[in-house]
Amino acid sequence: MEQMLLTDSVRRERLLNEFQMDISNLLDWLATYTIEKQPGITRLLYSKEWFNAQKALEARMEERGLTPSFDEVGNLFGTIQGGHSDLPSILVGSHIDTVAQGGKYDGAYGIVAGLIAVDYLQRTYGQPKCTLEVVSLCEEEGSRFPIAYWGSGSIAGERNFQQIKSLRDREGILFVDAMHDCGFGECSAREAVRKDIGTFVELHIEQGGVLEEEGLSIGIVEAIAGQIRLKFEIIGEPNHAGTTPMYMRRDALEGASAMIRWLRDAAVQKGPPLVATVGSLDVSPNVSNVVPGQAIFTVDIRHSDEVALEQFRSEVITQFTSIAAQRGLGIQYVDWFNEKPVPMDENLNRQLVQICDEMDIKYRQMVSGAGHDAQMFKLVCPTALVFVPSQGGISHSPEEYSDARELAVGVLLLVQLLYKLGYAEVEKT
Repeated sequence: MEQMLLTDSVRRERLLNEFQMDISNLLDWLATYTIEKQPGITRLLYSKEWFNAQKALEARMEERGLTPSFDEVGNLFGTIQGGHSDLPSILVGSHIDTVAQGGKYDGAYGIVAGLIAVDYLQRTYGQPKCTLEVVSLCEEEGSRFPIAYWGSGSIAGERNFQQIKSLRDREGILFVDAMHDCGFGECSAREAVRKDIGTFVELHIEQGGVLEEEGLSIGIVEAIAGQIRLKFEIIGEPNHAGTTPMYMRRDALEGASAMIRWLRDAAVQKGPPLVATVGSLDVSPNVSNVVPGQAIFTVDIRHSDEVALEQFRSEVITQFTSIAAQRGLGIQYVDWFNEKPVPMDENLNRQLVQICDEMDIKYRQMVSGAGHDAQMFKLVCPTALVFVPSQGGISHSPEEYSDARELAVGVLLLVQLLYKLGYAEVEKT
């Protein structure tokens, strides 16, 4: 199969056309599970729309010859049992939940791609040596409750029931109650923690514009960027806007503006993959005729190298402190989020590069600035994360779009990788 697929362009084109149609139909079908009469797709964890989507996927898995099952938190698995039951499973998939009024590709594409790929392999080559599983992870986005990666984190042992006992959504509904209403909860099904996964592969839309800008079909992720988030409070002196001379002012907003400008210039100078963002700014008293006495803003810093990330954090604090001192302003900050970079598996990435080269797929290796379920699985098994282009780099929006042809290329790549891992290159240990 491996050589035929790589060298037979007619067969490759036929597969792309087949996958393209299947992807479009499945994504359109899955997109019907959303809140009615709202733009985009809204499928929040343990909502009616979420539950109906998981149950519908359960039926689709069964129709395609996979054995479906849920775990205690609501992750859904479709399994093709391997011939060597003592070998660890190969898991492929992504998350079923969405942000409010999001797009139909984020998360859903990885599930659909896995279903199509595993279905094709089973129909064409029969039973694999390793067990193949497609997973529809219950949650990744953190859109309903103040916790993210609940699905993958539960599998990896990084999330547990103790962490969610007191969590509520915006309507005051307890996490535990919402979970129980869907029939899930501690000991309701098989335990979420898994020790038998040998590989995890996630296909995802890029959610950025790099691949489209460079005319490439595939992004092979080398690492998921680490993130540091800080909140700064700049303290000045509120005063009359008409009677306070410019040289006498302790303008908190002007000081914050100088800091924000420095941040942007410094990030541009250092270059990719560093990014730095001020996403929130509150000014007090926030009226037109008063010199601002207080400015509070957030800083989000991301980089794939842990040392570079920490160094830039230190530079930010040093420079902001200096800018404040020059203006007679007070400054305080809290470091409220610090997540280390997560490298993907080098061996899996080498195999993906080889497949792309042999199949003449245009690709690049890149860093993911956004978090993904793959970073949780990397804690317990070799993991790969693959991107396909997003039109205009738009995501988390009803305008999110990826061309079906590009989505099909991702499935073709996944088919070849899963064949190599699950059929051709298995060695019993």
